[in-house]
Parts: sequence; C-alpha cells; structure tokens
Amino acid sequence: MTSNRLPAIIILLAIVLVIAYSSVFVVNAREQAIVVRFGQIQSVKTEPGIYFKLPLAFMDADRVQIVEKQALRFDLDNIRVQVRGGSTFDVDAFVIYDIKDVRKFRETVSGDREAAEARLRTQLDSSLRRVYGLRDFDAALSDERVAMMLEVRDDLHGDAENLGINIQDVRIRRTDLTQQVAPQTYGRMRAERLAEAELLRAQGTEEGQRRRAIADRQVVEITAEAQRDAEIIRGQGDAERNRIFADSFGKDPSFFEFYRSMAAYSSALSSQDTTLVLSPNTEFFRYFDNSNGLMPPVPPQTPAPVAPSN
Repeated sequence: MTSNRLPAIIILLAIVLVIAYSSVFVVNAREQAIVVRFGQIQSVKTEPGIYFKLPLAFMDADRVQIVEKQALRFDLDNIRVQVRGGSTFDVDAFVIYDIKDVRKFRETVSGDREAAEARLRTQLDSSLRRVYGLRDFDAALSDERVAMMLEVRDDLHGDAENLGINIQDVRIRRTDLTQQVAPQTYGRMRAERLAEAELLRAQGTEEGQRRRAIADRQVVEITAEAQRDAEIIRGQGDAERNRIFADSFGKDPSFFEFYRSMAAYSSALSSQDTTLVLSPNTEFFRYFDNSNGLMPPVPPQTPAPVAPSN
C-alpha cells in the first residue's frame, strides 16, 4: 500500500517545490522589479529583498520584469555638426543616466532599455547640432565646452523625465575637424597665430624701448643727484678739515707746523721714484736736524779779498 503511494507523494512534492519556486523572486541592490499581472502593473519593488507573486505565471499573470537600478551609459559617436561660419566637426558624446521612475519607464517604453536609449539618442543628436550651431569655430574648442555640455543635458532633461529616466551627466568626449576642412582650417589657424605673434613681438619691442628710455633717464637723474650729494659732502668735509686745522693752529702753532711738515714728507717721499735735489739747509728739511724745527745759524760771509792797487 505504502509503495503504491510513494510516486504520488514524490509528484506532489515536486509540484509544491515548483509552485514555491515560481512564487518567489529576489531583487538585489542593483535592481528593481516590476510585477505585471495581465498587462497591468501590479507592484514595483525598488528595495532589495525576497518577494512573492502568483506562481507559474500562466495566462500572463504576475510576470516579473527586472530593471537596472545603477547608473547606465550610452554613447553617440561620429556625429557631424556644423558651427556658425560653416566649419564642421566630428563629435563623440555619451550620457550617464539612471531609471528613476520605474512605473513610468514601463508605461512609456514597456521597460525596454534599448527603446528608451533610442529616443534619448535622437534627442542627443538634435541637441548637439543645436548647441554647436549657436557658436563660432573657436568657441566650440574653448572653455565653453562645459557650458555646452550643460545645455545639452538640460535639453535632454524634459524628454528623459517623460521616460522615467534621470540624466546625471552629459559629456562631449571628442571634437575633431572633419578630413575635408582640416587642412584649410589648420592653415587659417596658423596664419592667425603668426599674425598674433608678430603683434606681440612688436608690442614687446615698443615696451622694451620705452622701458630702456625710462631707465636711461633714471640713470642720468640718479648720477646727477649722487654727484651733487658728493660735492656737498666733499665741501662739508673740507670745511670741517679747515676748521680742525684752524683750531689746531690756534692751540699749538709749533705742532701744526710739525704736522704739516710730516704730511709734506709723507707726500713727497712716498714714491721710490722721487728724487729731490735741495740744499740741506733748506727750510723743507729743518725737522731732520732739529726736532724743534730751528734752522741752523747762517755763517758770516767772508768779504772778498781786494786786489792791491799799483
């Protein structure tokens, strides 16, 4: 009897396990889930965990659609855009987004990520052409690039919100000249840079001449002021020296004469090439024989003999 029931019990357990397995689904931290029953959204699970639904999903009942929760990216490459003036660029860009409103995402594009990106790609293409078309050639390659990316992001924001998508960032990865216009454009840029260099060189020469003229004038003025100050100081020094000499002469005339003679000896005999031919009795050497400076007495002159008269 028991052996006859065993297959039935095994089949029953298998059916229970299948039903239990099909009634449970898991949502991890990087996902969110939409439970659809007969084509209608039954519930949305945005938090990670274990959830239950009707088993077996027969007749389109309680189907679970998993949607990414983390940031996603799609690229748009080799878009040819034209700036004001006629030049064209090849542009690469990409968009970072996340699915913020899962219910709206399901209602608008049936939760199909490729369909949503196709709509955003079309909008991105149109926005890039508009933003570049408003600018000149140089502006498209300048620091305005950040402002351009922000404008494109704002353009995408409205359509993305209708899809339940949040645009986090838009980046322009590459802006290159097309092969057809690159040689002419580089030639024009080279001519402009050369002209700019010539202008800067001329301005530098003019500024150099101006500064040299200022420096020369300042040298003349400073030299004249220095000479004037030197003359004043030299005159003051001479006056002070004369005053000191005058005071010294008044206090001790003999010492003053001695000092003057020593200074004359030092000045006249300082050079080894100096040769003096003077009489030893000259007043210049009076301090050589006498420390008091007294001159030796002059011997009396002998009268010349008178020839006898005849």
